[in-house]
This record gives sequence, structure tokens and C-alpha cells, in this order.
Amino acid sequence: MQQSRLLFLATTGILLCLLPTAVALTNPPTKVRFATFNVSLNRPANGQLQRDLENHTDPQCRQIAEIIQHVRPDILLINEFDYDAAGVAADRFQNNFLQVSQNGKQPIQYDYRFLAPVNTGVPSGIDLDRDGNIEGPADAFGFGRFPGQYGMLVLSKYPIKQKNVRTYQKFLWRDMPQAKQPKNADGSLFYTSKTMRQFRLSSKSHWDVPIELDKGTIHFLVAHPTPPVFDGNEDRNGCRNHDEIRLLADYVDPRRSRYLVDDQGRKGGLSSGALFVIAGDMNADPHDGDSLLHSAQQLTKHPLINCLMTPTSLGGQQAVSQGQTNQQHRGKAAHDTADFPDKLPGNLRVDYVLPSKTLQPLAAGVYWPAEDHQGAKLLTASDHRLVWLDVVNIAPR
Repeated sequence: MQQSRLLFLATTGILLCLLPTAVALTNPPTKVRFATFNVSLNRPANGQLQRDLENHTDPQCRQIAEIIQHVRPDILLINEFDYDAAGVAADRFQNNFLQVSQNGKQPIQYDYRFLAPVNTGVPSGIDLDRDGNIEGPADAFGFGRFPGQYGMLVLSKYPIKQKNVRTYQKFLWRDMPQAKQPKNADGSLFYTSKTMRQFRLSSKSHWDVPIELDKGTIHFLVAHPTPPVFDGNEDRNGCRNHDEIRLLADYVDPRRSRYLVDDQGRKGGLSSGALFVIAGDMNADPHDGDSLLHSAQQLTKHPLINCLMTPTSLGGQQAVSQGQTNQQHRGKAAHDTADFPDKLPGNLRVDYVLPSKTLQPLAAGVYWPAEDHQGAKLLTASDHRLVWLDVVNIAPR
């Protein structure tokens, strides 16, 4: 009875306010908490994030750390965390914020992490936006003012099998069969064949990060597809967003992943029966917003993905009162994970933590407290919300 009550609370969004006591079950199953959080810790200049993390004072960083300390994920993807090869920013975020109590919260430590180069800010040498220039953030392989802006970071309490990590930063868009290449009004392709010979699919990167749990390995599959906006009638970013999501959908299905080649030269995707959790800011809502039709559904309707438990929150449900576009949405406001401008596109569900069909989810939630809850003050740190999911620790295979 008590476990049933926990699942009910999780699906109604109440659990996020009860985290310290909600796991007090009789002989609870061993669980692992996965999470994704677009923290908006991107900065306009290279090195600025490192400087902001030098001491304990930056208010945005403190708020982000307090949210993480409250939810306490075991394995966490952070989106929009500027990359530096030496990992200085990651070190300082861990040492100066996560391991320092924020507003009385218990510090949290991650002994393992993975970070790698991303495509944002990497010059392509191509006029990708066709404005007559080949320089600037819009002509990088992924929109960015410097290499590594809007990067990704995986933090884990469990060991990461570093030698088995696979990345798809350099995979070419044209190598995806039946890719949704953007087209002009007359039906001709927006990008020339010369451009497509160099155009990378991933706007940041796609990573397969194998994590060694107590009783086996789970593949943490992470990405941050480009927003399906900031383009023209050709919808080039919408097409790219769709196919970035498709790469994840294909990767988990051995029948569909044969075309894939990772940055290390290894072919294919996951093996049949491999356990996985997909996480990231997909920039696509299943019902609303500007993404191409069925972009998000490539994951939420995937036969190998367990989508029976949708994370919810009370704050998201209340936020429909912000009005304007929000009141016209078809999706449930309680499922939203990002607080975007109310005129357009409104609040959307764009952040996901999705387990494989063979993993058993226990609870899920979105850190979006009710507006009168003391934790609501932390939400100014990012327009995205932390999304988490508990799964049963896996049995030996």
C-alpha cells in the first residue's frame, strides 16, 4: 500500500516536495536516480564560466547546486555547461558548489564524470545560414560563439566505463538514410551536396556513456538537439532537430542502427537487450511547439522505450495560469519541463529521462515546486527544470 501511494504521489507531482521522506519504505527496492538538467550555465565569452565558478558566490550557480542537492540524482546529465578540455569548470562546480551546502542542503559528491568536445562554436568554414558569410555562431557546426559553448557534462556516483564511451560528434547528416534534409519552396535542397559532405548531424554531440551499477551496466544515452526555430521556411533547424532525436531512436534498435559509425570508427548501435536510459533537452514537445510532427514521438512512442511513467509537477500545472499560448496547448501542463515565453512558444515538455523497456521505473518527477513553495525561488536560475526518474537497480545479466 505504501509503495502504491509513493507511485501515486510521483505521478501527480507531489513527490518533489517530499523527497527527504518519500523513500522511507519497508524493504524498498534498490533504486538508481537518473536526471537531466539544462542549467543555462552558458556564458557569452570563453573562460567566463570558469571565472564565475572560482568562488562560492555566483547566485545562479548556487541555485543550480541547491536544486541538485535537493533532488540528489545518482547519475546526472547537465546541458548548457560550457566545455573546457581541462575540466576546470567541472572541477570548480563540484568543489565550490555541489560539495558546499546550499541553504542548508546536504552537499553532494560525484566521483565520476564524463565530458568531451561538442560541435557548438566549432567553425565549419561553410555558409550554413546562407547569409554570404562563413564566420559567426550560425556558421559553426553547432550554434555557438566559441568552441564548447552550451556543452554537456555527465556526473555519476557510479563508475563510468571510460574506455567504452562512444561519441557521435562528427557523424555526418548525409550518412543517415532517408534524412530529413531541408528544402526550398521550389523543392530543391537547401544545402548543397558540397555542404552536406561536411555537415555534422549533432549540434552538440551524442554520447553513449556506459555506467557500471552494482549488478550490471546501463548505457546513459545523452544529447541536446538544436532548437527547431531560428531559421526560415526551409525549417533547417526543425529538420535537424528531428534527425538528432532520430539518431537516439535508431541507436537503441540493432535493426535500425547499422548505418551508424561513431567517432572511434566503431559501427552500429546498442546490442540487442542492452539496458539504457535516454536523457537530455530534446527541444521537442510531443504535442505543442515548433518541432516537426512526431519528432518527440520517435522516443515517447518507441517500442523499446518504457514511457509508462511521465514525470510531472505541481508548479508546471499551475503555470498554465500564465495564459496566452499556454492555454491553447494540447499537452498537459503538469508534464511541462521548461518555462518559455508565454506568447510563443509557451511552456513545453522538452526534457526527458526515458528508460529501456526492460527497466522498471519506481518514481519520477519534475523539480517545479508550487508557486507558494519556498523552493520556487530557485527557478530563476534556468528556464528549464530538472527532470528525474528512479529505476530499480538491475539484476545480473
